[in-house]
Amino acid sequence: MEREAGKMKIIRGYKVELKINNKQRTLLRKHAGAARFAWNWGLARRIEEYKATGKYSNAIEQHRQLNSLKKTEFPWMYEVSKCAPQEALRDLDRAYANFFRLLKNGERKVGFPLFKSKKHSRGSFRLTGTIHVEKNRIRLPRLGWLRLKEQDYIPTSGVKILSATVSERTDRWFVSVQVEEQVEIKKAKGSPLGVDLGVKTMAVCSDGKKFENPKAIRITLRKLRRVQRELSRRKKGSNNREKSRRKISRLHLRISNIRSDAIEKATSSIVAKNKPVEQRPSVVVIEDLFVSGMLKNHKLARAISDVGFGEFRRQLTYKTAWNGVSLLLAPRFFPSSKMCSACGTINDNLTLDIREWSCSCGANLDRDRNAAINLSRLAFNTGSSSEIYACGESVRPDVSLAVLVEAGTKHYLSISGING
Repeated sequence: MEREAGKMKIIRGYKVELKINNKQRTLLRKHAGAARFAWNWGLARRIEEYKATGKYSNAIEQHRQLNSLKKTEFPWMYEVSKCAPQEALRDLDRAYANFFRLLKNGERKVGFPLFKSKKHSRGSFRLTGTIHVEKNRIRLPRLGWLRLKEQDYIPTSGVKILSATVSERTDRWFVSVQVEEQVEIKKAKGSPLGVDLGVKTMAVCSDGKKFENPKAIRITLRKLRRVQRELSRRKKGSNNREKSRRKISRLHLRISNIRSDAIEKATSSIVAKNKPVEQRPSVVVIEDLFVSGMLKNHKLARAISDVGFGEFRRQLTYKTAWNGVSLLLAPRFFPSSKMCSACGTINDNLTLDIREWSCSCGANLDRDRNAAINLSRLAFNTGSSSEIYACGESVRPDVSLAVLVEAGTKHYLSISGING
């Protein structure tokens, strides 16, 4: 993202379902198959080259090699756009780069690129070049005009189209158009807002606003179990087994859509992107949750996964940047729930099942609202960075003594006045 004079260039994706006929569906499957073949062919070739010479070809060299073999060994590839296999080889390049980069830096290990299966992987491919978008249709290389199920969603002017990714899920095809556009950034001037994420209620804000958790898995779990039992009884390779598999895929898509819709609405409401700058929060504070550690609690793992904490934070990160709002991440061990927002006393006996509690100072506290208020107070003296990390070795900060310290490329909120 580039900033210049109150404006910022961003890369944004617009995803819409396609309205296609059988002939177009067959052509889409051919493109997806060509992309999958190019990935598997390139991966196998790299492994062979490395075993023989200790080196391997990059995406450009492999694309030349593949083109030289088209006429003799793979003539069917002339039926699809050259972009599909070319972009697949570039994806393989990135997968290799990510694997070796993280391995070298000693960071969290990313697995070695795997071969893609027609049965177990989703069909997808990416196209570049001449792409035209109109009100209710899109023109892609070698595919021609394809109708869209939504009108006037993908911008047709004022943007630069970079690529289009076509993907399939549960026999439904989608196109995601990646564009470069320029947005005007106006610094928000409203009061800081603390957001406490939870399982029972997805998010509680310091201003009292609540966003309920739709519990997408829970409401469909009974039906999902029934259909999975049905699948296990079907004969392998039969048409009825394929029908049951599609039922399960549609259920999982519905679960994903319910969760995504709730998160989209919640994050947009928190950032208040459609409101004047005076009504948008200048800083949004959330906790830096250790989700992978939380999932080790097998009693809560399903409920935690159902909320989508990672997706919530991802959306909040780019939406705050696009709307002139700073994002502050509180330290993982900051006692937002246990600390009284009225007097600062720590209640070490507060357990997860206690949703309301009374402090010795006489304040009656709602657990989630109290946590959100404590988070909002970390926003003092946070500067103007788009993403600021609040961290300290202890968990009892005196917020009035918070000092902004610049450390490298990130900003850290150094908390002083700490009790042990």
